[in-house]
Amino acid sequence: MAKLQLHFNGSFAFKKEEIGRILQAASEENGLNDTLPNLMQKTSLGNAKVGRIKSWAIRAGLIQNHRLSPEGEIVWRRDPYLESSVTEWLMHFYLSFGGQGIQPTPKSPEDWGGWCYFVYSFLPENSKFTREEFLDNCTTIFEEESKVIADRIKFIFRTYTDSQALASCKFLTQENKKYVTGYARLPNPYLVGYFLAQLWQRDFQQEGSVLTESILNQKMGLAAVLGVKATTLQEQLNALEAYGIIEQRRTVPPFQVIRRWDKPLALLGKAYDSES
Repeated sequence: MAKLQLHFNGSFAFKKEEIGRILQAASEENGLNDTLPNLMQKTSLGNAKVGRIKSWAIRAGLIQNHRLSPEGEIVWRRDPYLESSVTEWLMHFYLSFGGQGIQPTPKSPEDWGGWCYFVYSFLPENSKFTREEFLDNCTTIFEEESKVIADRIKFIFRTYTDSQALASCKFLTQENKKYVTGYARLPNPYLVGYFLAQLWQRDFQQEGSVLTESILNQKMGLAAVLGVKATTLQEQLNALEAYGIIEQRRTVPPFQVIRRWDKPLALLGKAYDSES
């Protein structure tokens, strides 16, 4: 059985304001490679909390080697209070990989833990569900005891539904006792282009073009991370084409997607520009 891999945060939930304090400390001269007392003073976080919130920031793709990641530098420069939907979607993108980042995909999403299983296996098959239904699925997959799994998965739900976290994305919403997908406020085309560029590099590397079907049905790919079906993803590809991020050949099968971006980080910067 797989391991849940959801103990990185201790008992501390995802809160953007606290992650912002970690980013500020990471932007300073010594970054986060400092003593615990100094980090506590810089962040106003307790001794048990500093490392846990840092772990959230690492999993969200904003911290790397005790300093701001390239993405984190853009976020800190453009959205230091983490208020933009671009920032929220960016953090969701990296959280969905269970701390593994843009690495070759595992045999099954659950091999990277509960968060990865949730986004890439469970949600595509369950657009409406209860906490208990997700828990029942997890107990058949992960080796931890049911009560441990129940305690840990609540942090996934809170991250997507709490106003202090990623609720404004509406990647996951709550209706009474049920959780619902399919009503996300999708990110702008430049950020979708950034996601595609990162996933392209992961799976297709230096290929200049790939079959459209490969994008629509990509394992741990764009459709699942946006919370949409393949038909809706095609609409997103059409938008990327309109913005000049890709080209599509759709006259004679097999249909193809042709990359037109140069640097993924440039797309991330334009994603913020488009919100200005």
